[in-house]
Amino acid sequence: MGSLAPQPLEDTLRRDEEEEENEVEDEDKYDEDSEEEEDEAEEFVEEVVNVDFEAYSISDNDYDGIKKLLQQLFLKAPVNTAELTDLLIQQNHIGMDTFRPSNNQTNVSEDSNDDMDEDAIFSFISLLNLTERKGTQCAEQIEELVLSFCEKNCEKSVVEQLDKLLNDTTKPVGFLLSERFINVPPQIALPKHQQLQKELAESHKTNKPCGKCSFYLLISKTFVEAGKTNSKKRQSNQKDELMFANAEEEIFYEKAVLKFNYSVQEESDTCLGGRRSFDDTPMKPMLTVMLIPEAR
Repeated sequence: MGSLAPQPLEDTLRRDEEEEENEVEDEDKYDEDSEEEEDEAEEFVEEVVNVDFEAYSISDNDYDGIKKLLQQLFLKAPVNTAELTDLLIQQNHIGMDTFRPSNNQTNVSEDSNDDMDEDAIFSFISLLNLTERKGTQCAEQIEELVLSFCEKNCEKSVVEQLDKLLNDTTKPVGFLLSERFINVPPQIALPKHQQLQKELAESHKTNKPCGKCSFYLLISKTFVEAGKTNSKKRQSNQKDELMFANAEEEIFYEKAVLKFNYSVQEESDTCLGGRRSFDDTPMKPMLTVMLIPEAR
């Protein structure tokens, strides 16, 4: 079993020094490994991947993709997204382009292209003329939805103004839909909106459905810092606190004649609705309703 007699002090000190040296070497090795991992992580974050997108007119094959993108906007709201998707497909004379990754990728492997769904939709833009579509379930539900949240978050005068505009058949209101997955870059927004404007003008000129609109209704996915209040008095001064999932929609916010926000924290999931934090700051998911005059 070995001797239990005390060992010389010199041997004990030598052994302690060796253990300390081993510990220092282990710590240095750990620090080096940590630095290498951090460097690899930084390299991964900073890597830029070039992806080309192509635009296509909406077709029947796009049903599942469009419906999925609509669900990230409406979440658990009582809106018939199946009917809405059908209407958008039927009126494809307005372009309403969808965007898929181009097959001619430069920095994507052949294996990843083989596994990619050819019918995958990463973004789409469209417009539903609520005035023309009165009587359809989805159009009525959209109007009821925005009015109900307006009543909960705005002064009575704002509710009356919105209700009057939505029911004025002489000034059609178009519901603007521009949805995309969160990783799709905002640079695709400009050509989408420019193309939609051209096709709406052509539709009006040829007397086709969904032509001239006097106002555009937009529901935008936004965020505010968690803990911020959302009182009716602060609605008009909340622009500086809002962060937009689709950055370009802040421009519409500045041009809107009527706007308000409402929280969807109880309805949001973590998949499609957007980021839950900005710069490590917890954010509360909101939806921002805007009404923009056609002239703006």
